[in-house]
Amino acid sequence: MNTFKVSVHETSNNAIIKFELNQFITQHQSFEFNNIDEAKASPLAQQLFYLPFVKKVYISGNFIAIERYDIVEWSDVQDEVAEQIQTYLNDDGTIIETTAESKKVPVTVYAESTPNPSAMKFVANKKIVTSTFEFTSIDDAKLSPLATELFHFPFVKSIFIDENYVSVTKYDMAEWQDITLELREFIRNYIENGKDVVLPEAAENLQKTAKQQDNHYEAQDDTSKEIINILEEYVKPAVASDGGNIQFIAYDADTKNVSVLLQGACSGCPSSTYTLKSGIENMLKEMMPNKVETVEAING
Repeated sequence: MNTFKVSVHETSNNAIIKFELNQFITQHQSFEFNNIDEAKASPLAQQLFYLPFVKKVYISGNFIAIERYDIVEWSDVQDEVAEQIQTYLNDDGTIIETTAESKKVPVTVYAESTPNPSAMKFVANKKIVTSTFEFTSIDDAKLSPLATELFHFPFVKSIFIDENYVSVTKYDMAEWQDITLELREFIRNYIENGKDVVLPEAAENLQKTAKQQDNHYEAQDDTSKEIINILEEYVKPAVASDGGNIQFIAYDADTKNVSVLLQGACSGCPSSTYTLKSGIENMLKEMMPNKVETVEAING
């Protein structure tokens, strides 16, 4: 049984806090409760309403959002609430009764081309994973039931899954115009049926949890941390929009070389070498003079 872990996240509304979990607690359904009577179908929400400052509870995907009354500040109570939620879930407390009616949001998936002609991005209208995952064969996809099923299509070469999309790289044996609709419908039906995209223990087993990644970051030297921060802020959003990911691997202070891992649509993409040299390498050289000379990529 995978242990639940809760992290606290502020929102743009200072009355609302999100308690984010390391695994999904509803299968692509959303529930909103305005008072304890409305929350009969959710023992978890009912317990939260016993706290006098709780005004509204929203449960969806991998988080619980709570709106408070003004009688307290979140900074005074959020850690206790997070601990209460974590304890409740780890004691196998019921989250939602099976009879509960969710705010049904139809699942939509659209296909989006990427700079890599061999990769297509299938974007859902809801969050499907809490970390990024890449699988290059059916053997290494054991922690992802969705990837395992996708590998049964003979033209699927590799799969990259991020927050709300699946990036599929194909073999040359098939053309996108012949397979896109089939893949799009397969992914949409899979998500709509509430099946696990990845297993609950996947993030922990693959060293993908927020805590594991924070520990990895803290173990780096100052120059490496600076490189990671630049990649996170300036590069990752751009490559994510192209259906891929970039990950820092190592920095060599003697040669001033940075090694990065390219994943998803960026892996093996004909234009990725150009992007790497003219974009990322130049940016790092400019922002970190005398510290970076070259950037080399390892394809995932």
